[in-house]
Amino acid sequence: MKRVKTLLTVMLWAAVLVALAMVVLFESEVAETGRWAGANEKVEFIITTQMEILTLACIPLALKLFKFKKVQADLKSRKSEALLPWGTLRLALLLVPMVANTLLYYMYMNTAFGYMAIILFLCLPFVYPTMSRCLAETESES
Repeated sequence: MKRVKTLLTVMLWAAVLVALAMVVLFESEVAETGRWAGANEKVEFIITTQMEILTLACIPLALKLFKFKKVQADLKSRKSEALLPWGTLRLALLLVPMVANTLLYYMYMNTAFGYMAIILFLCLPFVYPTMSRCLAETESES
């Protein structure tokens, strides 16, 4: 269980560090901001709409994933063996759009992407893989 908790924690912090590295690179003007801004407004609108829908779908799915009966049954029966793939999926549902929104914010300088990245970041404490959470999610209810 400790190995699974460590892997999930490393995954979470690696994605956060990638997003922070992008912030540092773009804010210090090492990388050019707004490179895609105004280039093709139709494409920007489509990407913005898709990311909004994806973000709105991923947040509740990630937060409720371990409440689904099939997932709960798998976690209770296979314990840490099931926690790694399900935990990875839950984190990926939040982290991938967060990193993508961070990049898109700096490429388009569209605040919608920035707000979505911040909202996804604020969801991370609710799925942070502590040892007590990992144990609680794999224990059978009495």
